[in-house]
Amino acid sequence: MSNSALFLVVLLTAIIMVVAALVIAWLLAPKSDNPLKGEPYECGIPTRGTSWTQFKVGYYLFAILYLVFDVETVLLFPWASIMRDLGMRGLICMAFFFIILTLGLAYAWKKGALEWK
Repeated sequence: MSNSALFLVVLLTAIIMVVAALVIAWLLAPKSDNPLKGEPYECGIPTRGTSWTQFKVGYYLFAILYLVFDVETVLLFPWASIMRDLGMRGLICMAFFFIILTLGLAYAWKKGALEWK
């Protein structure tokens, strides 16, 4: 079996399994027509006023920094598993990647983005 045929088989199997899981969950899940179910709440306390409030930009900045370093971790594991096959060129590319991330961390640290105020 060729690689493209194997890829299609895996892709179709994944799609079928996801759709099957969603259909089974929809069929077996308990259904409730209670109007309170659709109301917004926070930590079990009913909300007061409008739910369209502004958040500090620090939350978003912190989330973006988390995503950047999470992506670094996700890229680091596959690279580490094939490091010997990549040779010196792979090491240099990953060193360049780490330098860019370190400069980004230093910039965020200098700007005070990592301090929770």
